[in-house]
Amino acid sequence: MKSLQPAPSAWSDLGARAVPYIPLALFAGLGAVLAYLWKWPCRFGGAWGNGTLQFTNFCYTDIYPLWWGEKLSDGKVPYLDYPVEYPVGIGGIMEFFRRIVTPMQDPATAFYDLTVILMALCLVVGVLLMAALTGPTRRWDALWYALAPALVLTAYINWDLAAGALALGALLAWSKQRQWLAGVLLGLAIATKFYPLMFLGPLFLLTLRTGRWRPFLKMVGGTAGIWLLVNVPIMLVAFDGWKRFYVFSQERPADWGSIWYFFGQKQWPILGDADRLDMLGVVSLGAFCLAIAVLTLTAPTRPRLMQLCFLTLAAFMLTNKVWSPQYVLWLVPFAVLARPNWKAIALWQVAECWYFFAIWLYLVGIQPGNEALGISGDTYFTAVWGRAITILIMMGLVVRDILRPDGDVIRRDGSDDRIGGVFDGAPDRFLLTPSGFRLGRLRSGALADGDPDAGRTEPAIH
Repeated sequence: MKSLQPAPSAWSDLGARAVPYIPLALFAGLGAVLAYLWKWPCRFGGAWGNGTLQFTNFCYTDIYPLWWGEKLSDGKVPYLDYPVEYPVGIGGIMEFFRRIVTPMQDPATAFYDLTVILMALCLVVGVLLMAALTGPTRRWDALWYALAPALVLTAYINWDLAAGALALGALLAWSKQRQWLAGVLLGLAIATKFYPLMFLGPLFLLTLRTGRWRPFLKMVGGTAGIWLLVNVPIMLVAFDGWKRFYVFSQERPADWGSIWYFFGQKQWPILGDADRLDMLGVVSLGAFCLAIAVLTLTAPTRPRLMQLCFLTLAAFMLTNKVWSPQYVLWLVPFAVLARPNWKAIALWQVAECWYFFAIWLYLVGIQPGNEALGISGDTYFTAVWGRAITILIMMGLVVRDILRPDGDVIRRDGSDDRIGGVFDGAPDRFLLTPSGFRLGRLRSGALADGDPDAGRTEPAIH
């Protein structure tokens, strides 16, 4: 006898799937509120109007002063009327809110508040996307992104959370094998902040190892297409304004937070030479990327996509000539997705929090007459090296997991790379070995413990 119970509707099924994410959304909302309250001395206490108090209260943000700094207060349209030093994604956000707040009595504060609301939504979306990437068994790993101490401190310094949500959305789409959508979202992320461009490197390396070229080319096509779609119109009507971000990035000297700033202040030979800064940055990043490429193509077990994304992004941050406090927002989700070990992440968070307080105290201390309120350069540089060293430690642990996958907590259930999309369970097509390289169909023996044929080529070409 057939059941008389009605079939579940699509809405009820969607609701059932959404229920596990509700607590994470609430925690992300809590993180967003805590980040807003952290700015209380500036937003409600008037510290923004004082060059010392905004640092001693640790509530500085770029968003509020840039209302004047980017001439939005004068009604200037980004790029067209004034050369904004940000990519077009952020310029678009600026212009959107400029139009809304201009008639208001206090447009600068309203500009900050509305921007914060958008960034808070981006945080919630980013946490949910990260939870979807982790899967049902590790969904609560996303709490690191929702409530990480360094996130609460830095969430509203700049517009970084917008790029983070777009980048995570791109990688979730890739994991679902929706390459065109992944490309579109990644292109929008790159148009908002430049760092998501680094994720194309890991995707290329894993494509080279597996031979899955069509999905990769689809994603690259979507990335390039949408990036051109949002950039070319601005380039055509206001090229000088559009190129300001790229010229500024090239011309700016070593800035606070960067290890190159330390070398320059200490006047180290070669490493502290301002004229060689760009070359040193490119060479050091290239060395990191070469090492990651060799690791990817020689590791007996194919690395997971998130492991390579973390390594590549960490290398970019370590070698960059600018390392602002809010850059921690870039790395949190990928550090957790690469290796969700609370001890290493907690140590890194301590270092990031120390840097957050140290940079503001250092900026106070270098102001004439405020030396007693701040810290010395040598004390500040302990924070610079503290976070650099903790990130290097995490990179080393991820490399160890790649070379010894039995210690990778993500793969303990016997899975390969659920976030990897087409790479998940794919056989190797290209592999570097001590005797040369191998082409052909290699068995996907990454996790075949006890299988003597794991990794054997069928056939191999030297």
